[in-house]
Amino acid sequence: MVTNVTSFGRSGLYDWVVQRLTAVILGVYFVGLFGYLIMNPDLNFQQWQALFSTTWMRIASLMALLSLCAHAWVGLWTVSTDYLTTYLIGSKATVLRLLWQVGSVVLMFIYLVWGIQILWGM
Repeated sequence: MVTNVTSFGRSGLYDWVVQRLTAVILGVYFVGLFGYLIMNPDLNFQQWQALFSTTWMRIASLMALLSLCAHAWVGLWTVSTDYLTTYLIGSKATVLRLLWQVGSVVLMFIYLVWGIQILWGM
């Protein structure tokens, strides 16, 4: 059985389900947001602020933000294991893949914390 050091025991099915579930959440969120924009063509700042000050919209936005991070992680992890490893062989590939994954996690964490601060006004 072949295992990958950076997969943390996940299976391909798990990654596939995460990608599909997060894509559905993001799709529903953005279709709903787009529908709101269509229904309110003369949207001003006060209406936009009122929309995002409601608890349900903050929760929906937080779900979309978490889904975006999970979706991006699976995609970036796949890129690092499939493409970076394909073109480089040996320890260079391992080091580059590790740097790529650590950099991706750090950036996603920063964006997640920043998004939560924006959403909840912390």
